Amino acid sequence: MSLTGKTAIITGSTSGIGLGIATELAREGADVVLNSFTDTPEDHALAAGIAAAHGVRARYLRADMSSGEACRALIEAAGGCDILVNNAGIQHVAPVESFPVAKWDAILAINLSSAFHTTAAALPAMRARGSGGSSTSPRRMG
Repeated sequence: MSLTGKTAIITGSTSGIGLGIATELAREGADVVLNSFTDTPEDHALAAGIAAAHGVRARYLRADMSSGEACRALIEAAGGCDILVNNAGIQHVAPVESFPVAKWDAILAINLSSAFHTTAAALPAMRARGSGGSSTSPRRMG
């Protein structure tokens, strides 16, 4: 399947699964936007390497995915997308009675809330581009 002409934003994509997804999307012809919470020369070099290897546009945009405002700003800075991969995630392991509340809040913000904020920001433009699925009315459960 060719993804030429499509733009993909992959959160949490400077290593591991996210980087693998970004690389595969680029291999299929998609322009890619890499993301993490850092902003190092290596982050930008990863994007440049993907662009050179696959002949696509690739760039790096920093965003703190624990901030809803930053999640939405990421989508805006990228100029929207056709494909959104909500991959950012963190973990922490500790007994529940000593689990740091700040860590719990960060896990929820990055692993859960960031997907809501990026999707909410990306979906209108995705639908305008003919991607992102169709809009449906909410359904009551029960």
